[in-house]
Amino acid sequence: MASLNTLRTKFGVVLSIIIALALLAFILSLKTEMGFSGNDPRVGVIDGEKINYSEYYDQYEQIKAQNNIQESDEQQSAMLANAVWQSLISKYVLTPGFARLGIRVTEPERMAMASGEQPSQAFYNAFADPRTGQYNVDAISQFLAQAETNPQAAQLWSQLNEQARLEREMQKYFGLIRGGVYVNSLEVAQGVKSANETFSGKWAGKKFSSVPDSLFNVSSSDLRAYYNSHKDQFKQLPSRTLSYVVFEVSPTDDDLLALEKKAAEVGKEFGAAEDVKSFVRGNRNGKIAENYVTGAQLSDEEAKALMAGEMYGPVLKNNEWTMARVLDVKMAPDSIGIRHIVLPYTQDALADSLLTVLRNGGDFAAAAAQYSVYDATAANGGEVGVMPFSTFTGEFAENLAGVKTGDIVKIASGDAIQLMQIYRADKPSKHIQVASITYPVEASDATRRDIHNQAGSFMVNAKGSTEAFADAASEAAVTPRVATLSQGDRTIRGLDDSRDVARWAYGAKKGDVSEIFTVGKDYVIAMLTDIDDDDYASLEKVAAQVRAQVLRDKKYDYILKELSGSTLAEQAASLGSEVSDFSGVSFGSFYIDGVGLEPRLAGAIASSEKGALSAPVKGLSGLYVFQVDDIQTADKQTTEGEKVRAQAMAEGMAQQFAMPAIQQMAKIQDLRGKYF
Repeated sequence: MASLNTLRTKFGVVLSIIIALALLAFILSLKTEMGFSGNDPRVGVIDGEKINYSEYYDQYEQIKAQNNIQESDEQQSAMLANAVWQSLISKYVLTPGFARLGIRVTEPERMAMASGEQPSQAFYNAFADPRTGQYNVDAISQFLAQAETNPQAAQLWSQLNEQARLEREMQKYFGLIRGGVYVNSLEVAQGVKSANETFSGKWAGKKFSSVPDSLFNVSSSDLRAYYNSHKDQFKQLPSRTLSYVVFEVSPTDDDLLALEKKAAEVGKEFGAAEDVKSFVRGNRNGKIAENYVTGAQLSDEEAKALMAGEMYGPVLKNNEWTMARVLDVKMAPDSIGIRHIVLPYTQDALADSLLTVLRNGGDFAAAAAQYSVYDATAANGGEVGVMPFSTFTGEFAENLAGVKTGDIVKIASGDAIQLMQIYRADKPSKHIQVASITYPVEASDATRRDIHNQAGSFMVNAKGSTEAFADAASEAAVTPRVATLSQGDRTIRGLDDSRDVARWAYGAKKGDVSEIFTVGKDYVIAMLTDIDDDDYASLEKVAAQVRAQVLRDKKYDYILKELSGSTLAEQAASLGSEVSDFSGVSFGSFYIDGVGLEPRLAGAIASSEKGALSAPVKGLSGLYVFQVDDIQTADKQTTEGEKVRAQAMAEGMAQQFAMPAIQQMAKIQDLRGKYF
């Protein structure tokens, strides 16, 4: 049954009063700390529509609840933020656009999606049977019965239908895109020719790197002219550049000695403890293994000590001081072959009845097929397979330790009761449950305070200018690093757990120095050095790249003036190079043996006639001339095959770039980094 509680599990719950109060407190803090004076701050602009904080936050919490997402780490948080942003793009760009195109979802289509006749991922995620993976139409009827009297269920149903509608509209839109793509006969013919022909011959050339840069004067007007004529190459998102330093927090020699002494003291107490379980539980670094293991599953040193009943450690291992003792011992089969019948915990009486019947010779496979609620194994006679004893924990380990082939045991665990038939039980061997205590090698609180104080002094000295920041870094013996945050970036590349640093950068002014951020185990302080909201990177920023291209063009013209002769050999001599062979070149080649990565040269070769001396080719790294001596033809591709391939590729490319093109036309501004 698709109860409301089931859907709550899948989609989450409506915001609680606590979260609502937290949101209110946060928004009130924004007024004071960020100077919003009671206004709802803007977090973005989508196709001219301002997206305010409250709207974004409401959508954020709604999608988080719908999909039962837990913000357990930065990756989960980033996925959720992206989903929210895409939903707002759908609201303000896609849905109005679909309406103008005449794309809509009719009521019969909606019913077809809900019934499973027209597959819908939105409905499937909500109403598929988790045990079988099959779409459960009856669950929809049961849920709708709840929705008639339960507002929360009705709201969830409305949200599901909205998701399914958008999903179907997207399918129709992409269908229109694909339908508008056509590969003509000339493209097909060229594709067949390119796939079936390979070229061989001779080439000569001169690399740009062989010509000294000092021969050329690259003026500012040259750079400006190239920049203006190639400006589209320098499109960019708004960005912020920061310089930051990392104060690494590492243990000192005194910390290492103190930790070694601590481990030795605890190890002495641990070895003498009579109640091992209580001792380990009383230590915040203690851990009790849930499973039982054999000596073969331990390191040689651990096995030698623990299997003999002795204490292992304290020993420094993997940057941790580790010690361990045996908490419990069981003689159990190394591997156990199991069939099972799974029943709800409420059917204890049925479990006892079945246990009696099965122990008296009843057909286990037939009983599993009839009674087990776990369809994945019920259809196969309850077959689970052969499993190591070390995989079992809790009640399962207790009940399976002493089993023999042919035994049938009843195990109640969690919300289920399992009847297990043992069809294989290896010879019993010694298994142990291990209790351990580990002390990671890390800086002491005193060391952290000292390094934090150093960071504090740096922060004070670094304020005022980039020069002051650099001087303070030199004095503190830390190296400044540079990072650029483009619009939409949530973290700093190369710096883990840096969300707080990025959030600060989006809200800072040029020249501001940050507070001390804790990033992992270290401390980070940053200065915002630049804010660039232009649509194109400035010439100053790309000057080195532009200069390299201008130099390449000048060198090409220089080499071209050297080129002379009516034969390939004469032209090679004029360039001071030799004639070399090439082979196996096709239209799709990028790399040519002896030349390197030169797709333009490969394209020129594949477009040439046999025996003709080529025109000069301006490649990525030099000027080239060539002559094709032989063209080999093979039936690798047919006309029909090429038509199918080219059409599929064209449709795929059109669909792939359709959404980015729409978003580009919508002129989206993503300002969320300051808040989320």
